[in-house]
Amino acid sequence: MNIETKPALKGIYCNSLSHYSRFLTQEVNIGGVALGGDFPIRVQSMTTTDTMDTQGCVNQSIKMIQAGCEYIRITAPSIKEAQNLALIKSELKNKGYQVPLIADIHFTPNAAELAAKIVDKVRINPGNYADKKKFEDLEFTPQAYEKELERIKIKFAPLVNICKQNGTAMRIGTNHGSLSDRIMSWYGDTPKGMVESAMEFIRICHSMDYHQLVISMKSSNPQVMVQAYRLLVKTMVAEGMNYPLHLGVTEAGDGEDGRIKSAVGIGTLLEDGLGDTIRVSLTEDPEFEIPVAKALVNRYIHREHQSLNTAQIDDETVEIPEIFSPFSFNKRQSAECNTFIGGHQVPRVIVDISQQNLKNPAVLDAAGYLYSTLLDKYTMGEQSIDFAYLGDNLPSFNFPGNLKQLYNYSTWKSLINKNNCHPLFSLSEYLACADDKDAKLNLVTVSDNDFDSFAQLPLDNTLVLVLETNALHGMAQQRAFFFKMMNAGIATPIIIKRSYNYLPVPPLLANKMDENDPVSLLQLYAGTDVGALLIDGLGDGIWLEAQHIPTKNIVSTAFGILQATRSRISKTEYISCPSCGRTLFDLQETTQMIRSRTDHLKGLKIGIMGCIVNGPGEMADADYGYVGTGPGKITLYRGKQVVKKSVSSDNALDDLINIIKEDGLWVEKE
Repeated sequence: MNIETKPALKGIYCNSLSHYSRFLTQEVNIGGVALGGDFPIRVQSMTTTDTMDTQGCVNQSIKMIQAGCEYIRITAPSIKEAQNLALIKSELKNKGYQVPLIADIHFTPNAAELAAKIVDKVRINPGNYADKKKFEDLEFTPQAYEKELERIKIKFAPLVNICKQNGTAMRIGTNHGSLSDRIMSWYGDTPKGMVESAMEFIRICHSMDYHQLVISMKSSNPQVMVQAYRLLVKTMVAEGMNYPLHLGVTEAGDGEDGRIKSAVGIGTLLEDGLGDTIRVSLTEDPEFEIPVAKALVNRYIHREHQSLNTAQIDDETVEIPEIFSPFSFNKRQSAECNTFIGGHQVPRVIVDISQQNLKNPAVLDAAGYLYSTLLDKYTMGEQSIDFAYLGDNLPSFNFPGNLKQLYNYSTWKSLINKNNCHPLFSLSEYLACADDKDAKLNLVTVSDNDFDSFAQLPLDNTLVLVLETNALHGMAQQRAFFFKMMNAGIATPIIIKRSYNYLPVPPLLANKMDENDPVSLLQLYAGTDVGALLIDGLGDGIWLEAQHIPTKNIVSTAFGILQATRSRISKTEYISCPSCGRTLFDLQETTQMIRSRTDHLKGLKIGIMGCIVNGPGEMADADYGYVGTGPGKITLYRGKQVVKKSVSSDNALDDLINIIKEDGLWVEKE
């Protein structure tokens, strides 16, 4: 093992909180394609075809390989599917493809034991490998719990021995939504419960001198997922282990939502050097997951070397505040400025429209304010920005009263009517300005290096900081600034600003397969950079700049990040699984059908699961669930409770809507 050479965890859960440094893990060989150690971060996906459809699995696998997939996972829910993995492997080999195959196992140890003799790696879920989930609250004495661990070892040890004998790797993959009743009763529905669920199985492997392990801590909630992985690393290192990490957000969804949610969870961990392989779980064909995964990973190919040239902080200067924990959420307490920014207010959104046509009120449509020429008035959408930055340009029309205008200080000074208009200062302007400030809100642009100068300023309840960075590892720089503020007891609200003006101009026809699509890159990069801060409760607002990206995409990305980090809810959330060979209906078609009739239900979370494996547990914290339980049959859930069983798929959506209506949560579309 690499235990002797692993770096110290100065950042509690990672090598460094100041500069990029990848956590050194043990090397694991998977069918000749190794991960961990100094090997590249690998990308993988999972087939959605029926495992018994040999040719269908082969054809889909080839599409995935051609897209850049390095490992292919295939479900094996029973013995017959496990047996058919040999045919799939043989057919791929005959066609010249040597990609490692991974068997995905739930509930069936005998299928796992057979698959381990055929494929290069097996994935087991510790939540259902040796336990049945009945959502029961169990009571154990410490002695009784130890006996439970002995029972698990008896059931799990045969698979470990088979993997050792055949050189087969194993992923111990905890899912937040499928923790066993035993774990839930002993540790609770917590990141610690997720970690201990895996550690029980890891310790068994360790005791049997089997170390070809990869570990995952997946959740549909990026916040929970990030906390669990961090705690896992801390726990492993404390016990002398450094197994590779498989990163993923379960049931991330499709389109923009799925990309942003995945970036928030996966990207946050990659920023801190955690992760050896990733899978982006989108409700799309699996070959479309690969470019997204590659775009996330590509940012870190040379990051460790490059960041040395841009990092201006070191570990000695990054002092973690006592009130901050990377393992639980606790929002930074900021002052509330004029009941609008900071404090208990939701994070605010700023968008730059200074280079657009400020003679036409319709310019605000993309910012969430729909203008009616006939009525000469605006209608607010669900995703309406809070500030429009106009720089030095003046509009020739009246803005809606609830949209604040933001001008450069020199221009703001010259305004005759300053109602709803506020200045943006550079730090030097603000320091030099004596009395000519706004009575309500003054925004000041600062960077991490400005902290010492800023800390000497007299503070008042009109001041808001706009924290920006151009550093390659800018997230760490901005986080360091937040830590300095917290340690100094300064509660001034902070807007997180990031610029992506280097992104290319979007093509007229966006290619869904293109890993360099600028709109997707904005979603992934900003989801990582800004989401990593918000997920830890840092930030009172978000300002994204990308001069070649349409305003509507910038706005939706900003609100998407806030939604994914649970910072500000502006739309319905869909927790939809990415499909696999167990799926009992067309997930993409069904998700779009449900979305078309429910996407106006702001704040509601709806789980859409293709089978019972991804049923009430995997939906985690969904308000309602739509789960396939047989051909043409759907079971409907309220939370984790079954409301209707075996409903015809023809009527299931109507029945789901009726349940929402019964609960008083339905509103009609406008």
